[in-house]
Amino acid sequence: MGKLIYSLNVSLDGFVETPDHGLDWATVDEELHTWFNDQARTLDASLYGRRMDELMSAYWPTAEDDPSATMREFARIWKPMPKIVFSTSLDYVAHNARLVHGDVGTVLDGLRREFDGDLDIGGPNLAGQFVRRGLVDEYQLIVHPVVLGAGTQFWPELDTPRRLRLVETRTFASGAELRSYVPSTKE
Repeated sequence: MGKLIYSLNVSLDGFVETPDHGLDWATVDEELHTWFNDQARTLDASLYGRRMDELMSAYWPTAEDDPSATMREFARIWKPMPKIVFSTSLDYVAHNARLVHGDVGTVLDGLRREFDGDLDIGGPNLAGQFVRRGLVDEYQLIVHPVVLGAGTQFWPELDTPRRLRLVETRTFASGAELRSYVPSTKE
């Protein structure tokens, strides 16, 4: 059985986007693009909420054909990848995606039976539901040397602390740093 991975760009103060949902604060250079591509190639499927599905579907289906696009390789990886979209408000999804409803734990159990490899969660709102339930197997924070001061937080509000163990770090030329954590076995 593969891992459930929560991976996003994050500011030093723990935000993944600005209050107006801006993402232009993250410096994603060629080295970091390559890392994201390599990570995406290892996945069996991606799990999205409505907002993440809308964001990704607005750009990636045609990015490969845009000569000014910086991550055309990611578009080639993204298009055929199965995408599971959790939403109570959408009626339809496209681009190799399917819509699911219900309890995230129950849906995840079914996905783990369907897919042998790793799954990733795209977006902090959906990820928060998995984090609160203790269902995430690995957290990959790509920490950028910027302080946003406000926005959408990487971590949801929790009733109890989560103890984590650092398993990998990597510093990119841009100054961003990968910090990968797994749940600690010591509670």
